[in-house]
Amino acid sequence: MDEIIRCAWSGSDPIYVDYHDREWGVPARDDRKQFEFLVLESAQAGLSWITILKRRAGYQRLYAGFDAEQVARFDEARVLSMLQDQGIIRNRKKIESSINNARLFLEISEKHGSFSKYLWGFVDGKQVVNRFKSQSEIPANTPLSDTISKDLKQKGFRFLGSTIIYAHLQATGLVNDHLESCFRYRECIEG
Repeated sequence: MDEIIRCAWSGSDPIYVDYHDREWGVPARDDRKQFEFLVLESAQAGLSWITILKRRAGYQRLYAGFDAEQVARFDEARVLSMLQDQGIIRNRKKIESSINNARLFLEISEKHGSFSKYLWGFVDGKQVVNRFKSQSEIPANTPLSDTISKDLKQKGFRFLGSTIIYAHLQATGLVNDHLESCFRYRECIEG
């Protein structure tokens, strides 16, 4: 029986393996998924991704199923309530920035028809498919993530630097960074 070959970062933790096998790198063209990963990736800043994945259900619950319209209306009372909930990372700046980002996310959605269209516009609507053979080849950021991060920061987004944006692009499949040897590499190529 052949052994399944995965990207090395997925390790053996069932949460990581499931995330790698089902979600990471799958092209996302819907705004709810884009917003979910913006919230999760910005919450991850300075922490490990597994820390966020283990709290994903808490984020789902507290962020109204990642409904940007509802999150954009969160007020100080809601922030205080969220700061008491152990289901998420209780960092005031990250929570407040996610609410700020929700408002800006909606502005971009209105201007471009959807946030997804805005984001995919940076790659002319076509997934970037890399051909990496080892984990060490995969960059932490790229000129593409630099450009998107700069544009978002100019629009007022917070906690979305180039490294976080590159992780977002990988997670939502705008960039396919599965290793060529990984069984998900070809499965995640959009086309």
